[in-house]
Amino acid sequence: MEDLEAFLAKITEHDKQDKLRTLFSHILDEFPDLQPVIKWGQPMFTSHQTFILGISVSKPHFSVSPETACLNQFISEIEAAGYSHTDNIFRIKWTQSIDEALIFKMIAFNLADKADMTTFWR
Repeated sequence: MEDLEAFLAKITEHDKQDKLRTLFSHILDEFPDLQPVIKWGQPMFTSHQTFILGISVSKPHFSVSPETACLNQFISEIEAAGYSHTDNIFRIKWTQSIDEALIFKMIAFNLADKADMTTFWR
């Protein structure tokens, strides 16, 4: 979590820091074998050096990137949660609650789908 703390320290608004710190902590509690890393300036979670999930921060929201193959499996749930999305990411406004169960399902999907993968990206 040390790399994640360094990333969080760069966020000037403490409520946003806390929201992401809680999410990161819950992800690692639920999936203790995931490796948190910072790549391209963004926090990511990997398994056996393969990308599982990434987070990026902007002023009105943070984005969750599970890769397109995973995102497509959960489009209806993303929309039902009220999150906007593109082909590659979905956005959670800082004012919205985080559907951690949905994020956990995406992580579980990627872990199973990418279990034998030997590259970083799909």
